[in-house]
Amino acid sequence: MATADDVRRIALALPGAQEKLAWGMPTFRLEARGRIFASLDRDDLAMGVKCPKEDREELIAAEPGKFFLRKGHDDAFAWIRVRLAALDDEEELRAILVDSWRQAAPRALLDAHPDLAAGPGG
Repeated sequence: MATADDVRRIALALPGAQEKLAWGMPTFRLEARGRIFASLDRDDLAMGVKCPKEDREELIAAEPGKFFLRKGHDDAFAWIRVRLAALDDEEELRAILVDSWRQAAPRALLDAHPDLAAGPGG
């Protein structure tokens, strides 16, 4: 089971990442432009990550115990929530965080880290 400490450790190990408290929650963002790529919910049981709006419903339908939206708030954003206890292992947590980081990272940061910029499947 993934924990808030695991999220923090993995997120802060990504290039250019920093933690900042916002809206009473820890957020993980890129130093360069302050773009948020992950946040922990107040209860530390879930995290929010970037996700294209067109992919959200498919993810939720495939794994409703893992992915969800906070109706009202999340509807307007390219964002999805992930229940930490539902993640299979640390590798899955890292893959989700790297994917979200990749979506937020500016081109120069992606170019500087091609190992992370490649995405699933290389």
